[in-house]
Amino acid sequence: MKTAAILSMLLVLMSSVGKAQNNNSFPVQVTVENGLIEGNYDTHTGIQKYFGVPFAKPPVGNLRWRAPQPVDNWEGVKETKKFGPRPMQTMVFGDMKSRSNGVSEDCLYLNIWTPAKRNTKGLPVLVYFYGGGNVAGDASEYRYDGESMARKGMVVVTTNYRLNIFGFLSHPELSAEAPYKASGNYGVLDQHAALKWVNKNIAAFGGDPGKVTIAGESAGSLAVSAQMASPLSKDLIAAAIGESGACINPTLAPVSLEEAENTGLEFAQNAVYPAIEQLRKLSTRDIYEIYNESKRFGFPMVIDGYFLPKTLPQIFNAKEQAQVPLLLGWNSAEIPGMAFMQGQPYSEENYVAKVKEAYPDTHEEVLKLYPHSSVEEIEQSATDLASDRFIAYSTWKWFDLHRKNSNQPVYRYLYSKIRPPLRDKNLEPGLAGGTVAKNSDTPKRPEPIGAPHACEIEYCMGNLQLVDDYAWTEDDFKVSETMQNYFANFVKTGNPNSEDLPEWPSAEANDTAPPVMILNTESVAKNAVNDARYEFLDKTYGN
Repeated sequence: MKTAAILSMLLVLMSSVGKAQNNNSFPVQVTVENGLIEGNYDTHTGIQKYFGVPFAKPPVGNLRWRAPQPVDNWEGVKETKKFGPRPMQTMVFGDMKSRSNGVSEDCLYLNIWTPAKRNTKGLPVLVYFYGGGNVAGDASEYRYDGESMARKGMVVVTTNYRLNIFGFLSHPELSAEAPYKASGNYGVLDQHAALKWVNKNIAAFGGDPGKVTIAGESAGSLAVSAQMASPLSKDLIAAAIGESGACINPTLAPVSLEEAENTGLEFAQNAVYPAIEQLRKLSTRDIYEIYNESKRFGFPMVIDGYFLPKTLPQIFNAKEQAQVPLLLGWNSAEIPGMAFMQGQPYSEENYVAKVKEAYPDTHEEVLKLYPHSSVEEIEQSATDLASDRFIAYSTWKWFDLHRKNSNQPVYRYLYSKIRPPLRDKNLEPGLAGGTVAKNSDTPKRPEPIGAPHACEIEYCMGNLQLVDDYAWTEDDFKVSETMQNYFANFVKTGNPNSEDLPEWPSAEANDTAPPVMILNTESVAKNAVNDARYEFLDKTYGN
């Protein structure tokens, strides 16, 4: 407790420094493949920072809805001291606090934090993909800041990728013009381009291109699962971390190219711009407004025969995924039970009715797996069911596929720390992460019974001091120290364990009750007790 208390005070004192300008830095230059860049060397932390580094040409004009293209070389010194623009998006989620230089289609920039000294070589590398449902997100957000992880002895990279209509629109004409005869997936191809850039350039920052761990949360976790599966990326990564999500049915699973093309063509026709040439000539504003007016929540990833040749279960079952160590898990209350109850009170009658409505042929089995003997148990079961259907099951399936189709270690967690109250009493937590303004017409949300979606990011990245929405306590800093050290160990060695942490066993292929690390104020590994839920859902979803 003493260590955690000291750490808590230090991090709180650092918060103002972390958000300040670079008052303690001097310029430092590095040569990358395309030219010379200049970042800042922080004399207080020893960390070099390079923000807004271009890794692909701006995807604008004729490059809108094309795979990312290599950057042109430049003359002189390119200053990389400010975050580049974030991808085009609306303010979808309340917990996204950007530090980027505006919003733009010209968004393909990445950020680097490195502890390297002038002769440092061979540092492990962490590449982190942000979440946001493939419709929002930004590599400059405070919670993804890489400095704290870099101070653990690694190079950290956060990278932008295109979103929503700009990142995932598919269309028959786009497929016809592409050399690989498919369309869509531009956002995940951007991520692949960033990984290629890292492979070619990270040694200049002291990093080892052969020791790259990719990580992400929510849509970023889906991205990790997809990059593991893609024949384009699987040889560029040495380990993977997934926090809540895999692109496996029902969680934003990829669709066939034909379906994606039909969806995109219908969208274009409804917009009265059926031809891609017409859409490409429109301004950013026009595309942005047409998309927003459509009320769509993005466009699906695509089984395009290029980035993704098959579904993830097919790829993993064929052992064609990246054969690397995997650490993954989800949170104990990803989404409140009200999402399943649809506003109905937690009574036995209401709960049973909702279960029968969702599972008319198998409701008896569901009611055994998600019991309902009291109001408290109903709330827990409704929360479990909503969370499993939303994102926990897909993450479990990814876990199950890799442990059964790989000889690499797989580590599973359940993040369970309930967050403290918000500092701003005019806000309340959102349904699946983020915050929303309190509304007098809206019923008070129930007190949390577990850790909600996205809440673990600032803990695992060591960034509580940069996220001031919540009234952090000593216990929060203790959990953060534990989780960050597990992640840092894994990035360095492919194993989260060290002598100063509770033992985290890996899961074997034939484990019927595989170990799960419960991450909380007192973290402990336990055998899984609820996997029958996921086995039932596995049959239901046909994966």
